[in-house]
Amino acid sequence: MGEKVAAAGSDLADRQLYRRKLRQCLEALELMLGERRFDRPRAVMGLEIELNLADESGHPAMLNEQVLAAIASGDFQTELGRFNIEVNIAPHRLGGRVLETLREEIDTGLRYADRKAAEVGARIVTVGILPTLTSDHAVLDNMSRGDRYQLLNDRILAARGEDIALDIDGVERMRVDSISIVAEAACTSLQLHLQVTPDRFAAVWNAAQALAGPQVALGANSPFLFERELWRETRPILFEQACDTRPAELKVQGVRPITWFGERWIDSPMDLFEENLRYFPSLLPICDDEDPLKVLAAGGIPGLRELRLHNGTIYRWNRPVYDVADGVPHLRVENRALPAGPTVVDTLANAAFYYGLVRALADQPRPVWNRLPFALAAENFHQAARHGLDASLWWPRGGRFGARGPAVRAGGGVSRVPVRDLVRDELLPLARQGLDAWGLEPVDRDRYLGIVEDRCRTGMNGAAWQSAVFHDLRDQGGLDRRSALERMTVRYMELMRLGEPVHTWPVR
Repeated sequence: MGEKVAAAGSDLADRQLYRRKLRQCLEALELMLGERRFDRPRAVMGLEIELNLADESGHPAMLNEQVLAAIASGDFQTELGRFNIEVNIAPHRLGGRVLETLREEIDTGLRYADRKAAEVGARIVTVGILPTLTSDHAVLDNMSRGDRYQLLNDRILAARGEDIALDIDGVERMRVDSISIVAEAACTSLQLHLQVTPDRFAAVWNAAQALAGPQVALGANSPFLFERELWRETRPILFEQACDTRPAELKVQGVRPITWFGERWIDSPMDLFEENLRYFPSLLPICDDEDPLKVLAAGGIPGLRELRLHNGTIYRWNRPVYDVADGVPHLRVENRALPAGPTVVDTLANAAFYYGLVRALADQPRPVWNRLPFALAAENFHQAARHGLDASLWWPRGGRFGARGPAVRAGGGVSRVPVRDLVRDELLPLARQGLDAWGLEPVDRDRYLGIVEDRCRTGMNGAAWQSAVFHDLRDQGGLDRRSALERMTVRYMELMRLGEPVHTWPVR
């Protein structure tokens, strides 16, 4: 939700007042954009990594309060489930040896956190969904303590007016008739932030949307949920269903879900904030005393708290962020598409691919979003989540991938090609150009993008490894489903701590 919320039901402001405050925030934001009040151009990146907690046998450990007390660092915070925590990495300037600096910083921090967690009976696991998690774990008793979590659960259920059901059809089919939003806590994500100027925001957001499909296919690491093998990256469909405020009738009417890829390319950051107000009723109509227009007229910088709170309850895979640092406002694109893990170097390989490619696509004189229909970008995202490195995705024709032979074609100069070919032949060269434009050292560029290339060559990412080991343990080892998942998870934890990229992990 972006910030802490402390409110009881009696403190909730009237929706009409909240709506008026949102309009004031939107008007203030538009004035600030017109008056160019925002921070100067800076190539600043930031990361947030959500983490699972498990015991030595690989089962979820409901110990986040104890683990956080042992770690005793403000960089680590609670998340929705008692089996989750989150680490926030300080912002860094993109350039030079930033990837290697981040590797040392993240690796040191996570190893320290893992040692401290072990003191209270838990271990840190960087995985999109913990394979041993069951529906019995996703109950309200296992929701973290805090007003914001209980309030969000209550408001989503009240808006929906009926129980939340999951029905996910993948490699297997899973149906769960009644859950709370604690099921969402199964998802642990890598969030990549990029500070941008208002003039560049639309191009960067459009580029991030266009590359979301390849990005998820490469980084997929969540093939199991509640002991069933589903999508290669199950988080998107789980988010969509577990946080859905719409009963069946509103879905049929075309009401937008709060977990949303979007429906169009944009021309301005205002497009997204206006959509938030136009399409989505508030889940948390909590007002503060700030009058943003008066603050602006007096020469100050408004916090726009209502706008930020509302924005934080709409789960876009690329979210616009308004923030104020040291009294200066700025905008960020927050990329939320990727799962956590498997290792620190895998995480940074995913980051290198994203930051390089988003820069290259945003700089293109003939942007990809002028050639790729938005609906196909959305289809790419879901196909990549379902099939991972085995997906075929739509992409504008004319790139290097065409040399590999015929592809499925659609109108408008778009072809559907295997994602591994697309990445190796078309997108990795662009990502290298983008990292060069950021000023990254070639040694780091080549190391981390080389990991991405090796995933394409071997067909092995986190999801593929988990699935391969699970099936080997069942089919060749004779283990039952639960035992195979337990054994696979323990092996994952052991290899994760060694730190080598997942495409090098042995299946046996």
